[in-house]
Amino acid sequence: MSNADRSGSTLPESTATSNTEPGSATSANADPSQKLTHNELGQVIIRSARDVSAVLSERGSQQKGALAVIILALGGIFMDAYDFSSLAFGITAVKEEFGLNGFMTGLVNASIMVGAVVGAIAGGYLVDRFGRYRLFMADMVFFVVAALGCAVAPDEWTLIFFRFIMGIGVGLDLPVAMAFLAEFSRLRGKGNRSERVNAWSPAWYAATGVGYLVVLTFFLLLPPAEQGILWRLVVGFGAVPAIIVLLVRRKYMAESPQWLANQGDVRGAVEILRNKYAIDAVLAEKSQLDAAKPPKTSARSFRILFSPKYRLRTTVALCVSVFSTFGYNAVAYGTPLIVTELFQQGPLTTILSSLVINLAFGVGGGLIGMSLVTRLGSRKLALIGFAVQTASLLALAILGIPSGALVIIAVLMLALFIFFQAFGPGAQLMSYATLSYPTSLRGVAVGFNQGVLRSFSIVSLIGFPILSASLGTNVFWVVAIAPLLGTLAVAIIRWDPTGKDVDAEDSYLDEAKQPAQNSRA
Repeated sequence: MSNADRSGSTLPESTATSNTEPGSATSANADPSQKLTHNELGQVIIRSARDVSAVLSERGSQQKGALAVIILALGGIFMDAYDFSSLAFGITAVKEEFGLNGFMTGLVNASIMVGAVVGAIAGGYLVDRFGRYRLFMADMVFFVVAALGCAVAPDEWTLIFFRFIMGIGVGLDLPVAMAFLAEFSRLRGKGNRSERVNAWSPAWYAATGVGYLVVLTFFLLLPPAEQGILWRLVVGFGAVPAIIVLLVRRKYMAESPQWLANQGDVRGAVEILRNKYAIDAVLAEKSQLDAAKPPKTSARSFRILFSPKYRLRTTVALCVSVFSTFGYNAVAYGTPLIVTELFQQGPLTTILSSLVINLAFGVGGGLIGMSLVTRLGSRKLALIGFAVQTASLLALAILGIPSGALVIIAVLMLALFIFFQAFGPGAQLMSYATLSYPTSLRGVAVGFNQGVLRSFSIVSLIGFPILSASLGTNVFWVVAIAPLLGTLAVAIIRWDPTGKDVDAEDSYLDEAKQPAQNSRA
């Protein structure tokens, strides 16, 4: 893709520069504004990938173009959540229609996770190797094809196949969406990276809630004799927003300027800064350009995640992801199963309970967590969330099969779990995976994290129906172990990615091998 293709214009090179040389980041908390220099016209001079990182850190969230990118990235997350949860209510109908036992019911649920493991690990590598934009456009195709395929599946194996394809799309989308949320936002201040990455949480629950609104609409419109096709309509409906997101992305998206600069295309990065961010930036004179850049993504990138520099970050990111997801899959995806079979309620109560839990408590918890993350930090929010989740699951275990007013208390405990999932570890798992690593590792890190996370999700999605069938409400004693372990892990490992300028670390990878070249001016 040429520079003109990416942004639609060409650039002048800078001719008049100030005497101040750009500083180098010396810590993860360095003030990005101190790295920028300007010419006599007040234009920002871009010499290297480090300058691109600095201007994005300082001004990334301030432009309308950046906000559009953030909304489109959240649109992809919306599709991820809708497709993950669209079969949650209908799984009971699927079980009856195809005559599935507990294992096959879990396999239908988990097949999307298997695809997500493949998509996440491959997508994480591809998004760092070949760019954010190309992957962002391609993954929506998976959603459209898979949604329609699931809707017309004649048997459980066809449904499993298309759920697997759908999972590949989700796996591809999350690393690139997280990269866009981080790289199109400023480091600190209003609309900073931590807040924008945390926005994935309310978007996720909004999508899940919309899914149940679609369920409720079709449930009320369909005559009782046609209720068996409800799950097909809900799953197939997912193709509609996917097509819309795909078309809008094609019109408004551009490549991440930080990724372009890291590949050596500083000119292309400056074009996008000018045309998509309205940042008055100019390319430095050729003699002033700094050729140093981080190494290209390769299989070695996965090993770097466990190098001494990143080992503890990777460990705590995996702990937050695995322990929060294990409980979430059991409670959120299992909510219809819990309300219908464990709490012994009818379909309308099940739909309304799931709708309120996701829209009111999930979205509300996500928004509150997003507003507090800058002040409290990801680590503290994760600790609070894990602790409250443990307490709510223990309360459900003690309540047993509720009756009368206790049904309301049991549903409130589910709602409390979801609220603090969205507020704490459910949101922070993406913060840890996305914001703990520089641009050159971000896609690989998110992809690897999601691959491990989804692997454990497969275990919980297959295991929960089996455990709930044999243990009843005592299953909550088992599920409570996950947030308890999450609390311990975050308490022990004190890394917090909030407000850290990890993109400055990209420059260190090459500075150890070669001297800076920006003194040739």
